[in-house]
Amino acid sequence: MASMLTTLSAGLDMADMTWEVKCREEDMKQRKLENERRAIDDARRSVDERAQQLKALSNQSALIAGFSMVVLVEIQIPSDLNPALLTIFGCTAALVVVFMLTALLNCTLMLVAILRYDCVTREVSFKEFWRKRCESDFILSLRAFSFGVPLFISLLAQIGWIIFWEHNSATAYASSLISCIAVSAMLFWFMHTNRKWTEFVMTPEAKLYNPNA
Repeated sequence: MASMLTTLSAGLDMADMTWEVKCREEDMKQRKLENERRAIDDARRSVDERAQQLKALSNQSALIAGFSMVVLVEIQIPSDLNPALLTIFGCTAALVVVFMLTALLNCTLMLVAILRYDCVTREVSFKEFWRKRCESDFILSLRAFSFGVPLFISLLAQIGWIIFWEHNSATAYASSLISCIAVSAMLFWFMHTNRKWTEFVMTPEAKLYNPNA
């Protein structure tokens, strides 16, 4: 009788141990699934964040490039316009379009590339993929955009002189006023917007908040 009880107790202990091992294995599997699900979500979130950045930059670049093309094609050039002013105007408009198209095309191709990234298998981490394949082109796009903006503002100043060229009584006053507004906008761009944000968005390690700054 005692041996039967001992055997029964050992069997129960073995069953309990087997159940604990099985529960532990199930728990490990569940944790692994949760970690994998979390990793997939993080990768998708990173892709979406970069996609939104690229869309914002490409949309603004396309908008400015479109305005510049319209100005270059549609503006009425006076027949007696100063050749130097005409040359500067044409070169400025062309440079704006070139810089903005550079930013636009780079962002578009990078957007296509990151949307092809497999968030499930993740042969390489998205951070590494972005750093090796996209980071340099993203910085190039930002620099092209930051160069194109002041040129676009200077184009505004030149348009004032071209439009009012044949209005002898108003040329100096109206054109000078438009130029002053453009110069003010350009100073604000260089002294505040560009200085504060361009290097920040170009630096991957930049902190959103620096208590020592």
